[in-house]
Amino acid sequence: MDQPLAGKSIAILVANGFEELEMTEPQRALLKTGATLRTISPEQGLVNGWHGKSWGHYFPVDKQVGEVLGADYDMLLLPGGERSVTKLQQSAHTRRIVGHFLDAGKPIAAIDQGIQLLAIPGKLKGRTLAAPEAVRAELEAAGGKISDEALVVDNVTITALGHDELAAFVEQVVKVFSEAAAVRKAA
Repeated sequence: MDQPLAGKSIAILVANGFEELEMTEPQRALLKTGATLRTISPEQGLVNGWHGKSWGHYFPVDKQVGEVLGADYDMLLLPGGERSVTKLQQSAHTRRIVGHFLDAGKPIAAIDQGIQLLAIPGKLKGRTLAAPEAVRAELEAAGGKISDEALVVDNVTITALGHDELAAFVEQVVKVFSEAAAVRKAA
């Protein structure tokens, strides 16, 4: 079985209220590639997903957001979920970790409201993103270019607008993360 991400560590950054399918679908696909996935959260012990119109399942938290460095991980997954993103945006630790990935040019996949977490002033210069209408101005102010496409792959940054793009998003996450791992391995 081909495991292009064996030995690679992927951080999944979530807080209570994250969109469950936007975490579990990419997670399932990335596990098949041999990647090690870690759930990073401001929550302690367990983090609660949002599924449909109500609370979903609980997932174990591997590390609290204040205990990790971006350098500890090779890739980053940012699921959506309004409650989750609102809480994560209030954390300087979130900005520190996401900022590290943007500065280092490491692979990042963000979907739905998770894209908002990329809006760190000056960090998006030259990057093209898919973005919900409500956060386009914030992302442009951070230096990003907004595409009208629902799914955008810009080098090692993948952004998608939401559930309608979930299958294509997961496919691109696996492809881009695997290609990035192969490039780093060859270097």
